Amino acid sequence: MAAELVRGQNHPLTETRLEIRVSAGHPVVAGATLADDRGVVAGPGRVVHPGAPALPGLEVPRQAAADHRLAVDLDAMPPDVHRITVLLALPSGTGGPARFGALAAPFVAVTGLDGTEQASYTITDLDTESAVVAVELYRRAGAWKVRAIGQGYAGGLAALLADQGLAEASVLAGAVHDAVAQGQARAVAPPPRAGDATQVRQ
Repeated sequence: MAAELVRGQNHPLTETRLEIRVSAGHPVVAGATLADDRGVVAGPGRVVHPGAPALPGLEVPRQAAADHRLAVDLDAMPPDVHRITVLLALPSGTGGPARFGALAAPFVAVTGLDGTEQASYTITDLDTESAVVAVELYRRAGAWKVRAIGQGYAGGLAALLADQGLAEASVLAGAVHDAVAQGQARAVAPPPRAGDATQVRQ
């Protein structure tokens, strides 16, 4: 039976191939950090985000969207990874809301590949924050669990990543937002003109 989590609550995971589904009602950026048994993120190479969307066992979307699906394979995780922290952030420079308090509460569900829900969490009580740690998947005594976190950051993605122990947090946050902006630009690029298409066929 699926568990509806409250902040700080955990729940065992019975499957290793999972989807983390996010519904935010407005475009958000989704990503994750991979940490060791002390909660330390080794560096930018252990951060999965739209500019670097895949690592062994984890893939995140390449663009901001109101709904996301993150693919997780716990069996494919490197053995030194003990914590997967899922983060959400509002994209910068888009003219959209600058704080989560202006939006409906984001909803996160951990499901099997068939869509069967194992646990869910509605992230409430956000106000001035523009980035939030949604949930974490963690390994203890060989078993994986999910914990509802809901920790928001008014300082945005840079503050969140700094709290994860990343020394170049502001640089990485800028790279994430740049990747999202470039992805949005590609998504709205105009189709080729008829003359251009003719030249290609020649």
